[in-house]
Amino acid sequence: MAQIELPETGFIRLSTLLQIIPVSKSTWWAGVKSGRYPQPVRTLGARITAWRVEDIRALIGQAAG
Repeated sequence: MAQIELPETGFIRLSTLLQIIPVSKSTWWAGVKSGRYPQPVRTLGARITAWRVEDIRALIGQAAG
């Protein structure tokens, strides 16, 4: 599997996010609900759910350090 390169800023969709953090969709959403994972941003559109890259980098940093 190819290494996913995160941009410095911007947004990331769930399908790409799950390639970086290898959990199932249901596990991810349970983590969002419990506060373990960052909340999504829904202001991009009525049917678009994405996460801030900065929030995902912070999550990865917490897990690594």
